[in-house]
Order: sequence, then structure tokens, then C-alpha cells
Amino acid sequence: MENIIKEKRKLLNMSQEQLAVVCNVSRQTINAIENNKYDPSLELAFLLSITLQTRLEELFIYKGK
Repeated sequence: MENIIKEKRKLLNMSQEQLAVVCNVSRQTINAIENNKYDPSLELAFLLSITLQTRLEELFIYKGK
């Protein structure tokens, strides 16, 4: 699954650390999600969507298998 978290975060002038604090995760977790090395839980995905002011289905792109 791909995502546009980094692009949305930068549009809001947020650092990875700032986003991590809001979402109560580590900066490394945000980095791993942005680099498609980790898929967030559903709860975290919704929190990212709300924080980044983007619909969930726009934030994450499912490419299939």
C-alpha cells in the first residue's frame, strides 16, 4: 500500500516529529509509513487522515497484489 503522507505533511509545514507527537507514535514510525515500510493500524490511519486533513482513501493508495 502506498501513501501520500509525506506530501500532505509538507503542505501543512509539519515535521515528522510534530506529526508523530500528535499521533502518539515515534518519528521512526512516521518515517517507516512514509517510506512504505510499515502499514499503520486502522486507528493510526484514521488519526493520520484527520491530522493531515485528507480523506483516508486519498491518503492511502491500494495497488492490489
